[in-house]
Amino acid sequence: QVHLVESGGGLVQPGGSLTLSCTATGSDISIYAMGWFRQAPGKTRDWVATITAVGAPNYQDYVRGRFTISRDDAKNMLFLHMSDLQPEDTAVYYCNHRYEQFGWGPGTQVTVSS
Repeated sequence: QVHLVESGGGLVQPGGSLTLSCTATGSDISIYAMGWFRQAPGKTRDWVATITAVGAPNYQDYVRGRFTISRDDAKNMLFLHMSDLQPEDTAVYYCNHRYEQFGWGPGTQVTVSS
């Protein structure tokens, strides 16, 4: 059973950058397509970026060019580098299997505010 823990969130000013990390334990995630998801206040959780088992990324239009998803299979980790952050990026960010087949971790809060 895969256990996921996200980290790296925080408070950042508009235009700033953050890199989120996701650590997986309990199973090898290298064979899975993985993704980052976010849930803003009052909204449903939705995918933001995904990466296949061979490293091919895909992004929602509203983050493409600003966010970069990557993975380190040797460390069983997933990353999301976020740049040019905007207030509308404020949300709790989660990692999971691309099709949400694992249990959800606690998430990490990202707040973009001046």
